Amino acid sequence: MAEKHTRGEMHGCIVCGKLYELYVVYDPNGRFMGSKVMSVGGKSVPHALRALVACEHHQKDEIGRAVERVYGKPTPEEDE
Repeated sequence: MAEKHTRGEMHGCIVCGKLYELYVVYDPNGRFMGSKVMSVGGKSVPHALRALVACEHHQKDEIGRAVERVYGKPTPEEDE
């Protein structure tokens, strides 16, 4: 069985850019599998292809608009 790889990475809030530390898990081929926010005040934003984070105080609709602005509307395969 191939091993997953976990890395510590810094990511900015998708809405305002505030930095948060994440542990990000990749499969052996380098494909994103999941993440966990390690910094206080941040929360993971679900996305099929990349690690995203937002401040806890941002509303769901605000985060959704920011994701759509940056990455466009999700395709059906990204929704899986």
